[in-house]
Amino acid sequence: MHIKYHSEFKNPQQDKVWFENWVKQVEHVNQKTYTRLELDTVLGKTVVWGLNSDHQNLETLVIFPGARTSVLFWDFDNNLNNLGKPVRLFLVETNGLPNSSDGDTPDIKSTDYGTWAADILNKLGIEQAYIAGASFGGLICMKLCITNPEKVKAAFLLNPGCLQPFSLSFKNLYYNLLPIIAPSPKNVKKFLDTAVFSKPEHSLSESSEKLIIDYEVFALTRYKDKTQKPYYMNDELKQIKVDTHLFVGDHDLLFPYSQSIENAKAKLSSLKDVLVFKNVGHGIETYSKAIQAIGARLSL
Repeated sequence: MHIKYHSEFKNPQQDKVWFENWVKQVEHVNQKTYTRLELDTVLGKTVVWGLNSDHQNLETLVIFPGARTSVLFWDFDNNLNNLGKPVRLFLVETNGLPNSSDGDTPDIKSTDYGTWAADILNKLGIEQAYIAGASFGGLICMKLCITNPEKVKAAFLLNPGCLQPFSLSFKNLYYNLLPIIAPSPKNVKKFLDTAVFSKPEHSLSESSEKLIIDYEVFALTRYKDKTQKPYYMNDELKQIKVDTHLFVGDHDLLFPYSQSIENAKAKLSSLKDVLVFKNVGHGIETYSKAIQAIGARLSL
């Protein structure tokens, strides 16, 4: 595994304590405890959160998060309960993002992220699983489908960052750059309200919204982020033969949904279905109906 970049916290010991305390706050709000699994992978330490992780009789779903997020975003307001059935869940804190995993990352345009994802499944003792990824996580899912298709029952892409380039519209650039240039709670909230959510249809509770704002301010001010951002995989996608489901929000500023659908239909021969969720922003992994749709497609 060739390491391309290394991201890190400014004060690793202090900042990782902050992150672990933030996880405890998520657990407190959700009234549940995530099993903390620490794996020695090809990218170093990778932290995975488990739910029903010992229940090997259940269908297994492995989830990869978007850039500058924690995978626990998927379970704000107990959103993963909307799967509607008991599922063996593994939530991967991707290396190189602001979390407790190590900061080494490979070249994003290589297949190394797929090799790393396969290594995680091996270390967890998973022969085959459903996989899901939001934004950056969607790209990781596609890399795994290229390197180790035999390990994947089906892939769920939620507003993925691999089906088109990042939008260069003025509105998208403004609201994405605003919290980066001036990382205050106020500016983070403007970004969330405009690009990530679409209120009132797509929103979080007050307690979960505070958690996401706290995390984003922390990530922007405490993390030295050198991790590459997702890119349009284009003809690489033609290699994928794994059943793939695409879920998009029609208010996604970062990757406008119509272009993602067009490219998916042109490049993914194994595309099973496309769902467009009305009045949903980029953070579709926090939207209850998207999670319900995943649950409905497990074991189909």
